[in-house]
Amino acid sequence: MGIKGLSQLIADLAPFAVKEGEMKNFFGRKVAIDASMCLYQFLIAVRAEGAQLTSVDGETTSHLMGTFYRTIRLLENGIKPVYVFDGKPPDLKSGELSKRAEKREEAQKALEKATEAGATEEIDKFNRRLVKVTKQHSNEAKELLKLMGVPYVDAPCEAEAQCAALVKGGKVYATATEDMDALTFGSNVLLRHLTFSEARKMPVQEFNYDKLLQGLELTRDEFIDLCILLGCDYCDSIRGIGPKKAIELINKHRSIEKILENLDTKKYIVPEDWNYKQARVLFKEPDVTNADEVELKWGEPDEEGLVKYLCGDRQFNEDRIRAGAKKIMKTKSTATQGRLDSFFKVLPSTPNPKRKIEDKKTPASKKAKTTGGKPGRKPK
Repeated sequence: MGIKGLSQLIADLAPFAVKEGEMKNFFGRKVAIDASMCLYQFLIAVRAEGAQLTSVDGETTSHLMGTFYRTIRLLENGIKPVYVFDGKPPDLKSGELSKRAEKREEAQKALEKATEAGATEEIDKFNRRLVKVTKQHSNEAKELLKLMGVPYVDAPCEAEAQCAALVKGGKVYATATEDMDALTFGSNVLLRHLTFSEARKMPVQEFNYDKLLQGLELTRDEFIDLCILLGCDYCDSIRGIGPKKAIELINKHRSIEKILENLDTKKYIVPEDWNYKQARVLFKEPDVTNADEVELKWGEPDEEGLVKYLCGDRQFNEDRIRAGAKKIMKTKSTATQGRLDSFFKVLPSTPNPKRKIEDKKTPASKKAKTTGGKPGRKPK
C-alpha cells in the first residue's frame, strides 16, 4: 500500500523535491529495485493485455517475461539493477495482510458473479484484484536473474527498507518502487515508474528525500509521524484526518504524542490501542542486512542456461532469448564512460562567514579588477 496521499502532498508542498526525466538519465547508476512490486506489475500488465502467458503445464510465466525484457532495457540504458526480495513481513503488518486477504475473497466472489453474467470488463477488473506474487514467482525470478548475471538480495523483512539501507550505505544510488514508504524508511532517492512498460510513455519520477524534508519543513522523525498519520501498512490511521489535516497537525504540534494531547477525539476517532509507536520503531529501525555485508556483482549471462530455463516447457521463443542474451553481453563489453559527477565529491553549500566579512571590506571597484577582463566584457 505504501503511504496514502504522500506523493500528492509532496507535489503540492515541495514540488522542487520531484523531477521527471527519462530512463537514460540514470546511465551509470546502480539502482535497488523492489522485486515484488515489479513482479506484480508484470503479472498485472500481461493479464490486462488479454491472458497470462503460461507454460505447457498451465503455470504463469508473465513474471519471467517481464523480468527478462525489462531488465535488459535497464541494462541497455546503462543502469545496473539489483533486485531486492521481501523476507518475512513484520508481525505488525498482519492486520494489513488480513485486510488484503479479505479483499481478495470479495474479489473472487465478485468475479464468479461477473463470469456468470458474462460481464467482460468486470471480469478483467476482478481478475487484476486477485493477482498475488507468490513464493514460487519470486524463486523463479531469482533463478532467471542468476542466469542473466544480475544480482539480487533477500531482505530479512521488508524489501523497501532493505533498498533504503543499500542507498543510505552508498551501495546504490536509488530505490526503484511505486511504494512511497521507501522514503519513510529514509531512502535518499526514490524512483517511480522506472520499470514501467516503454509503451506507457510514463516519465521516471525522482524524489529527493532531503529536499522533501526541506519543503515540508520537517525533521526525519516528524516526517515518519506524518506518514503514520497519512496511513501506512503497520497501523490504522485516525478516522477523519486526511493529508491536509495531517500536515497541519504535524506542523503545529511536531509529534503524534502532542497531537493526541490536543486532538478533538469526538471529531477525530483514534483507533483503540493505537500502535503508532511500534510502527514508528519499524520505520526508524527496520530489520535489514547492513549494506556493508551485501556484495553486489554483475556478471555475464549464461546463454545456454537461459535457453534451457525459458524455452521448452516455458514456451519462450529460443531466437528471442538468444538475442536477449547477446544484448546483455553487449552491455558488458561496450566501454562506458563514467558519470561526470562520480569524479567529484559534492560538498555542502555552507556559507563561509570569513568570506562574507572579507567581501564587505573589499570595495566594489577592487572586486571588478580581480575578474581579469576588460570593462563591459565577460572574462573567458
